[in-house]
Amino acid sequence: MPDSGYPWPIETTRLDNGLRVVVSEDRTAPAVAVNLWYDVGSRHEPRGQTGFAHLFEHLMFEGSVNVAKTEHMKLIQGNGGTLNATTNPDRTNYFETVPAEHLELALWLEADRMGGLVPALTQETLDNQRDVVKNERRQRYENVPYGDAWLRLLPLLYPPGHPYHHATIGSMADLNAADLATFQAFHATYYAPNNAVLTVTGDADAAEVAKLAERYFGAIPRRDDIPAAPDGRAVPATGRPAAEQVTADVPAPRVYVAHRTHPYGSPGYDVVTVLATILGNGRGSRLYQRLADGERIAQPDSVGAYGVDLAHAPAPLIATATARPGVSGQRLAAGLAEVVDELATVPVTAGELDRAKAMLSTQWWRQMATVEGRADALGRYATQFGDPAKVGERLPAWLAVTAEQVAEAAAEVLRADDRATLTYLPEETS
Repeated sequence: MPDSGYPWPIETTRLDNGLRVVVSEDRTAPAVAVNLWYDVGSRHEPRGQTGFAHLFEHLMFEGSVNVAKTEHMKLIQGNGGTLNATTNPDRTNYFETVPAEHLELALWLEADRMGGLVPALTQETLDNQRDVVKNERRQRYENVPYGDAWLRLLPLLYPPGHPYHHATIGSMADLNAADLATFQAFHATYYAPNNAVLTVTGDADAAEVAKLAERYFGAIPRRDDIPAAPDGRAVPATGRPAAEQVTADVPAPRVYVAHRTHPYGSPGYDVVTVLATILGNGRGSRLYQRLADGERIAQPDSVGAYGVDLAHAPAPLIATATARPGVSGQRLAAGLAEVVDELATVPVTAGELDRAKAMLSTQWWRQMATVEGRADALGRYATQFGDPAKVGERLPAWLAVTAEQVAEAAAEVLRADDRATLTYLPEETS
């Protein structure tokens, strides 16, 4: 096992307009991953503009000054590449993987939609993509059993006005109320070179990438008045648990237990990552052993625990389980809470700790095994922590966690008086 969690070279340059360019060369295969992280997510959205960051994830594929609608996708896929984009509360990223000889094409396409989307954005395109987002909300959140759990958990965890209070899908009322000029202003504000990190990994030379980046991105002007996101680091404890019970068209009771912990990338969150693995990752986890295999009150494929890797506020740790037939939501909630509480009182064994670290190592190296995974990780660390090389610290930090630290963290962040519980109950049928 390497001492570092990232044994490949990393070279970073910055263009005069502020764009950071990160390159990690790996000549083992003739492919490159291009990943562009923009420091804009739902936490940046002003009141009345929720959902804007996510909508732009869609709009960025709808044409720019020199690229017609859908042509970006056709050009990448037509040259043997893959592409996508994602949005979360912290950022929006756009990424392609292409044969190495098409690196220049990918960079040109990304530069054109960074600097040339606003002049090409029309009312027709905006209205069309608003409808796409509405349909996405229906399909992913509203018409799927338990689909709106994340929308409900966020307000339980973060108070009104907190930057993580609302989900990235946003408010349909906000999206409908805004005019074209408001959306154009949002793009002009946040989609600036000095608010972005361009990462290229794979079969590419750092000097050549820097030259191409200057050619295609260098003329895009910087933006010096980008507003800072609201500070979400402090979330006052209420001293009382939060709970919501939902009766819905679901097949069985399901319970989510959530706690605010520490920001991603902090030493505290490294411990929480190991804790979550011990609590709810796989058949050897405490939740599975107790609720699915032992008491048999939870469906085996439903139990789990995971941290949500948010970097600018106390990030959530969520544990969940779905009831077996005949088990009430109340019984399941009590069992789930009991296992969570015992992390602070029942010592973690050496076997549990070793198992968790082995699983996290496998997970990490599975991501690092691909140029796409490495590009995304480097973009994250450059954007959120100011230095892509810090990516090499994450795995060693997990491997250094002790059983005592897990117990201390459980006692600190898994308190019952600061817990959010979301319970789904099936509608009664006659």
